[in-house]
Amino acid sequence: MEPASVAVYVGEALATYGFGEGHPFGPDRMHVFWARMQALGLDRRVAVREPVQATETQLLRFQEPAYVEQVKAQSLSGEGYLDACDTPAFPGVYEAASTVVGTVLAALDDVINGRCRQAFVPIAGLHHARRDSAAGFCVFNDCGVAIETLRRQYGVRRVAYVDIDAHHGDGVFYAFEDDAELVFVDFHEDGRYLYPGTGGVEETGSGPAMGTKLNIPMPPGAGDELFFRAWEAAESFLERAQPEFILLQCGADSLDGDPITHLEYSAEAHRHAATRLKRLAGRHCDGRLLALGGGGYNRDNLARAWTAVVAALLGESA
Repeated sequence: MEPASVAVYVGEALATYGFGEGHPFGPDRMHVFWARMQALGLDRRVAVREPVQATETQLLRFQEPAYVEQVKAQSLSGEGYLDACDTPAFPGVYEAASTVVGTVLAALDDVINGRCRQAFVPIAGLHHARRDSAAGFCVFNDCGVAIETLRRQYGVRRVAYVDIDAHHGDGVFYAFEDDAELVFVDFHEDGRYLYPGTGGVEETGSGPAMGTKLNIPMPPGAGDELFFRAWEAAESFLERAQPEFILLQCGADSLDGDPITHLEYSAEAHRHAATRLKRLAGRHCDGRLLALGGGGYNRDNLARAWTAVVAALLGESA
């Protein structure tokens, strides 16, 4: 059987990662994306695969044991916050968050082992979670677990993490700040105006990793033209790094009209990023690229941005 060009991972177990109706990160986000996939006929062009729950052993590749136990306990009670005040517990939060991680790892395995060329997981890219705590609606950091898994299980050392979510991927940046083999490129709304307040241009890595991290803060109101101009330097940076695998966190909260951010991209920014990274992956990574949905709180925006990413990976213009 020929491997699929692109695999997309959807299912009710993945949709349950959300904080209730009316919350910006509600459980309807996956369904909105999938409805547009079907309306465009893209669901028939991809391999559709089921969510998978991570094992505790897999979680512990990145998360601290005491924190995993905390999430388990609050998952049973459904009470309190998993951080200071942003990320509420709910009954079953451990299973829901573990499913995000497990699905990302299943997609990773499919890409590494050639069952697809690229993959997309819509409810994923929880880039704020620390090793020892939740943050910013993110319980477990699937990006961090994926990076650790690439190194430990598959022997892939040079990983490029590219993030175009409006919020800085601080949970990834600081976890790998001194890791010279983790190439980090992050476009985000300037931290002077938006959570988490990090990601200045001067933050380029520490110790042996100095110069391996590229933070690109964007001014409020930045649109496609500014993004496209900034992208050229980012792509040159990635080209020099010659990564073996690319992770794209393609949060849709950078599109115009998001209720909690101030950037003004269109879905063309996401299409552009996915198209160019697919080409770069073809040159350096044997095509291996995994895209993660990330943030996005305007439902129409996330549907348009994420389907643009999938279409770009398919080589289509839908």
